[in-house]
Amino acid sequence: QVQLVESGGGLVQPGGSLRLSCAASEFTLEPYMIGWFRQAPGKEREGVSCISSRAGITYYEGSVKDRFAISRDNAKNAVYLEIHNLKSEDTAVYYCARAMECRTRGTHIVIETAPHYPWGQGTQVIVSS
Repeated sequence: QVQLVESGGGLVQPGGSLRLSCAASEFTLEPYMIGWFRQAPGKEREGVSCISSRAGITYYEGSVKDRFAISRDNAKNAVYLEIHNLKSEDTAVYYCARAMECRTRGTHIVIETAPHYPWGQGTQVIVSS
């Protein structure tokens, strides 16, 4: 499998906004569901959002759904994650990945990736004043 490349992270003050990008140079993203994940220091990686392929159906973890917005631009072969009203708890490395399945279970998101998925480097988001 080919890795996706994340970008757009940085140091942001609380209350600020960021747009993270997920791109692929060697294949087309359009046919695939794409999920965004994050891993905070000392914690396991968790899914936060996912978007279906052509229909653009979106899914969110309940704790972020009011501040996160996932979208895709198939013409640019990219998927984006906008984060608004950033909080210190959003500090994490953010990853995108091809998803085999996305669904919600109650208020929680479930994003399944292929076994031994080749995660990319991610993009670091630090929320600090």
